[in-house]
Amino acid sequence: MGKARELKGNEILKHIRCKMGDVAPYVITPGDPARVKRIVEHMDSAEFIAENREYTVYTGTYKGTPITVCSHGIGGPACSIAFEELIMLGAKVFIRVGSAGGRQKDIPIGTPVVITASFRGEGTSKVYLPAEFPAVADLDVTNAMIAVLKESGTPYRAGVGYCRDAYYVQDQNLNALLTEAGVMAAEQEAAILYIIGSKRGVKTGAVVSTDSNIWLENQPTIEEKEILYRQGESHTIRTALEAMYKLYQQGAHEF
Repeated sequence: MGKARELKGNEILKHIRCKMGDVAPYVITPGDPARVKRIVEHMDSAEFIAENREYTVYTGTYKGTPITVCSHGIGGPACSIAFEELIMLGAKVFIRVGSAGGRQKDIPIGTPVVITASFRGEGTSKVYLPAEFPAVADLDVTNAMIAVLKESGTPYRAGVGYCRDAYYVQDQNLNALLTEAGVMAAEQEAAILYIIGSKRGVKTGAVVSTDSNIWLENQPTIEEKEILYRQGESHTIRTALEAMYKLYQQGAHEF
């Protein structure tokens, strides 16, 4: 298990522009900086810490749980920087709250999907560990999110995701193969989070709201998709916050 780089004194990290003491052990990581603000609106308190490039950081509390919310941008290289720097500053438990394309015909747009593991169709994670090493979420984090969704009665799906690099390139043969194998959703960051979690020894999980589905026969308009996605996003935000509260009660950061 590789250790994160040790910091020097009161060093401010280059990309997320945070120093020791700015980051809580529990971290929610959306891709979109605007989603950071929608998440912190649901917290009991949240203090703006820093903003640089795609990285916007707030730290506060939710039901007594110390939580940092930090955006990570789109794709492997950008998110790996955020995850690494957050770990250097003491982050122990991560939940990615994101968007994804549904990959089963019976997954409506706006469905929360808990990604239990990820097909590594991108390049960044392979710098950390060989392609044969599985990208798997932490069981405690995954179970906490599923428990929240079940308790709320929210329709959801849980299963393997497809993590890829080139957003505008579709490999139709691979898409069909992965759908046949039960892949639930496609996005661009979960595999990197899970592999870095394995490499650095932190707990990770992800819940995403579907904003599209390539298999739907009747495709909604962009405006309709946005409405449906935002409905799902509200469920993913609540799921992440409530799961963090459960994990904090369990002492998930004490390892």
